[in-house]
Amino acid sequence: MGIKLAAAVLVLTAFAALVAGQDKTIILVRHAEKAVETDADMTGDPVLSSAGQERAKRLLKVVKKYKPHEIFATSYKRVQLTVEPIARYRKKAVQTYDPKDQAALVDRIMKSKTEHYLIAGHSNTIPTLANLLMKKEVFKNLSDSEYGVIWVVKIRRGQLKRVEVYEY
Repeated sequence: MGIKLAAAVLVLTAFAALVAGQDKTIILVRHAEKAVETDADMTGDPVLSSAGQERAKRLLKVVKKYKPHEIFATSYKRVQLTVEPIARYRKKAVQTYDPKDQAALVDRIMKSKTEHYLIAGHSNTIPTLANLLMKKEVFKNLSDSEYGVIWVVKIRRGQLKRVEVYEY
């Protein structure tokens, strides 16, 4: 019994060291510009405007060099449509996550062997997600008119190496 317990502890310790020592590149982006809802279409879930569609195409050009292996988006149409071009290009399914439980998403990412991610969300969720990954409060919510910001979070050997913020 003692040998089995020792072996189990050794396996768990090795797994924890493996998870803690991983390299990751996590791209964070707010959804592109949403269409203005008309009185006949007040669903609270608008699609992208033409400017938003163009921005989604630009996102593909910017993000494809990072080769995301997993793509996450909230369930809103505008967020799904923002990452759809890169998902199609990379032949990846868009996985839906709950923006109210971002800690679970961070935990899932940090425990995964996957190294490259793209995560799309909202003006009040993506800065929070960046802060969670950094383990400190740095970024504030985006203004309603701010769409062209991308965060590149680089983690090396399980430790935050740097966060780069770009306009696209």
